[in-house]
Amino acid sequence: MALGYKNLMAVENGFRNLKSTLCLRPMYHRFEKRIKTHVLLNWLALLLIRLAELKTGETWPKLKNTMDQIVLGKFSSKKGDFYQRTEITAKQHEIIKALGIKVPRKISRIDLKS
Repeated sequence: MALGYKNLMAVENGFRNLKSTLCLRPMYHRFEKRIKTHVLLNWLALLLIRLAELKTGETWPKLKNTMDQIVLGKFSSKKGDFYQRTEITAKQHEIIKALGIKVPRKISRIDLKS
């Protein structure tokens, strides 16, 4: 019985950590399928966070703060719109390289007006 309570405490601590790391608010689902999906998605998000921390050697708050500085701007004129990201810093390049992902394109989309 004691082992059961110990395992329950470990699970509850895991969920508390998950929700605080991801800054989640309470979700109320009535259907079992939705509850399972919600838990699975949160678990996958936490797994990605932990992998990013391990590969970069940085904490999640530092990674998030650094990568949140990449902004996509929309620029409009009479001829149309285009979307361009900010310059990637050296630190952001290090993180992207450590994670093995591609650098986002400088200009992501161009919408010309007819």
